[in-house]
Amino acid sequence: MPTSNLFGAESNTFSNIFTYMGLPLSRELCDELDAVVMGVPYDLATTGRSGTRYGPTAIRQASAQLRWEEKRFPWRFVLGDRLNVQDYGDIDYQEGNSEEMLSLVQAHAHRIISAGKTLMTLGGDHFISLPLLRAVNQTHGKVALLHFDAHTDTEATDAKYNHGAMFYHADKEGLYDPEHSVQVGIRTEYDYDTHSMTVLDGSWVNNHSVDQVVERINSVIGDRPVYLSFDIDCLDPAFAPGTGTPVAGGLTSDRALQIIRGLGQLNIVGMDLMEVSPAYDHADVTSLAAATLVLDMLYLLASRKPDKA
Repeated sequence: MPTSNLFGAESNTFSNIFTYMGLPLSRELCDELDAVVMGVPYDLATTGRSGTRYGPTAIRQASAQLRWEEKRFPWRFVLGDRLNVQDYGDIDYQEGNSEEMLSLVQAHAHRIISAGKTLMTLGGDHFISLPLLRAVNQTHGKVALLHFDAHTDTEATDAKYNHGAMFYHADKEGLYDPEHSVQVGIRTEYDYDTHSMTVLDGSWVNNHSVDQVVERINSVIGDRPVYLSFDIDCLDPAFAPGTGTPVAGGLTSDRALQIIRGLGQLNIVGMDLMEVSPAYDHADVTSLAAATLVLDMLYLLASRKPDKA
């Protein structure tokens, strides 16, 4: 047995798939830690097809298919050489208790972010982004929002739990700056009177080059701290059928990945990947797309750092 790997193949795609990419499972926030992956299995704010409470587990399981490649294509370095990452596990709230979910997610996220770590959250329905933005605001103040989605999620409603309204409420709470925020892939109606973010709709993104899309994003956000929120239904249902509210006319997984990889100029202070609903998936195609997007987001963070000594 090779002495370099006494405990088995780290690239194994079918054994002990407990964490994202086989990362260590821990809630200890040591000084050397750079980023944390956290799951929130919640879908009680869903307005359509349910099932995203199983999203974090599905993404972790699909990530095993990515573990064999030492350097994620097309990056030219090994993620672990630049970024120390661990899996925090899932937030365990009382069944049916949305208030407890809100409180726990914000508290855990604040603990992680205030310790100087970048948080990558796996959902769950998109409503989870509201307590996450509250936690980000506690440390970073008002941020820019970069939001990939088929829907704006800015429905003007007093409904307390609604995964189509959390950015409306976040705006009212002053958690992000809409004038310096961008939405990518939108292809459903929205009200201009309650929405002032820059919208790069699905057709525009599909008809312009990746460089043009990235340039537009950079020009609006600039060097402000930015929260990146990715709803998997930004992808066309051909590439992400396993979601609650699929909308035709979306991005290919390749185009989305290229855009993510082009965001190296942004000052990203938090990220999430939401709305994977594995019950509607086929051959794990949605979960795999989500796991790959998450991995490229982590590589994006690492690309701003030198190799560890």
